[in-house]
Amino acid sequence: MRHLEIERKFLVDRQKWMNAVRPEGVRYIQGYLCIDETKVIRVRVAGELGFLTIKGGKGLLSHPEFEYGIPREEAMELIRQFAKNTVEKVRTRISHKGHLWEVDDFMGENEGLLIAEIELESPDEAFENPAWLGEEVTGDKRYYNSWLSLNPFRSWHKKTPEQ
Repeated sequence: MRHLEIERKFLVDRQKWMNAVRPEGVRYIQGYLCIDETKVIRVRVAGELGFLTIKGGKGLLSHPEFEYGIPREEAMELIRQFAKNTVEKVRTRISHKGHLWEVDDFMGENEGLLIAEIELESPDEAFENPAWLGEEVTGDKRYYNSWLSLNPFRSWHKKTPEQ
């Protein structure tokens, strides 16, 4: 069975987010086993859960995705032994006007970056923006977690305009 993920990404206004009523987030560690133009294979630890995920080439809004639950201990071992790059963040899942948003507050080399994602049933599905939502960055590869594992947010300001 083919699984298709349709998502949109946005920057988040940190001040408005910090003032919002929101549930507690969960710490995530993501290790990347393979990153290329056609696929991303990652291992994720989300709190007490482990996952193995395979994503197909990135379309602007949608791409095939397969995710499987695995024991947390095995996920940690896969990250330790095989992950070339990692990303750490706290993910908060919050409902707004009938849609579930996932807001990622990045840690480590990506600290300072705050991104919200919404998964949709179709690319043209309507939704209402929460007050804390900022600029849309859907399709901008710099904001993909796999890209951030290779090109951390903290390094962005160090590059000169010629780079």
